[in-house]
Amino acid sequence: MNTPSIFVVEDDFAVRDSLILLLRSEGLRARGFANGEEFLKNLPNDPVACVVTDLRMPGADGFEVVRSLVERRGDAWPIVVITGHADVSSAVELMKAGVTDFIEKPFEPHRLVETLKGCIRRTEQVGADMERRADIDRRLNQLTARERQVFDALADGLSNKEIAARLDISPRTVEIFRAKVMSKMEASNLSALVRMSLGLA
Repeated sequence: MNTPSIFVVEDDFAVRDSLILLLRSEGLRARGFANGEEFLKNLPNDPVACVVTDLRMPGADGFEVVRSLVERRGDAWPIVVITGHADVSSAVELMKAGVTDFIEKPFEPHRLVETLKGCIRRTEQVGADMERRADIDRRLNQLTARERQVFDALADGLSNKEIAARLDISPRTVEIFRAKVMSKMEASNLSALVRMSLGLA
């Protein structure tokens, strides 16, 4: 998986430019947006990314950026808010709404970089989870309707006899379907199959 991009939303050109240069000097992928409206209108389609946004901006401010991103991207896009001292209480409220961290102005560049590197580690885990879920979905799509019923029953912890009663088929038929399910799901044992079902929750 490629290193996630960092999107900087800041209306002050000098601040935005210096932040992007700082992040790129650390080997991070960074792209700037002049304000929240521009960012939301041209929202990148990256499955995972990090966002740094100022809180006070004309038009769509940091509050709107945060609300929109949490709704559209959830945990896949960690958000760091840059805020002035007077906005700290607002930043705390935003953290309760889903913001990963906030940094007060003026801030040490090193702290911002370390915070964002932590966000990247978080997105890498989210990305890995998304890839694992997609892989499980791919395997599930290979199951027939009856095999999916057996998969769900196995995930519920039912025995072959109980599955046979639920589906009104013979225990021997259950064994045949069970073997097919294990093969198609690439599960080495029952516990692996159950973990896959938990990964769908």
